[in-house]
Amino acid sequence: MKYAIIGFGPVGQALARMFARKGIEVVVATTRGPDAIAAQAAAIGTGIIPKSLKDAVQADIILLAVPFGAHPAVAKAAPDWQDKTIIDVTNAYGVPLEELGHLPSSAVIAKAFVGAKLVKAFNHLPASILDQDPAVAGGRRVVFLAGDEEGATGAVATLVEQLGYAPVKLGALAEGGTLVQARGTTWGPLIFQDLYKKED
Repeated sequence: MKYAIIGFGPVGQALARMFARKGIEVVVATTRGPDAIAAQAAAIGTGIIPKSLKDAVQADIILLAVPFGAHPAVAKAAPDWQDKTIIDVTNAYGVPLEELGHLPSSAVIAKAFVGAKLVKAFNHLPASILDQDPAVAGGRRVVFLAGDEEGATGAVATLVEQLGYAPVKLGALAEGGTLVQARGTTWGPLIFQDLYKKED
């Protein structure tokens, strides 16, 4: 399985450090090209590989960590998103509901990435928390997942566990997924909830 992170701001870099902690190779990319992030990627670890956006979208699982408004430009980077899984790490806080067609923000993302399977994950914690060790108080920090394709949600849950977190599935995007999505200037009730799951 090949992974890529698109977006290399504070959240994208925190995600990259998750992969580096576990020695899992991941491609990182922005719309600016690999040279713009090469030094930052090298500082995180040798398995953090800067590439062009065109190369990054060849991965099987892609973590979308760009500002919400930047997602259409990323969607244009590939002619076909079939067989890809997009992990939507974006937040649409402050985006008027009219601009979203009164849909959950993940539904808007899914429309842009035609053919991809979309799973909402990692967006409920700020970069400062994502940067921390997921082992907490004898347990593991929780990452909420929501998606409409059980196979894709399961694959992302496996990745979450490999990264050291405890996946908690919320159900479909239009149901449990709304708990981790902003609407207008209102945050979903599970956003910023830093929870952990005790080991059995």
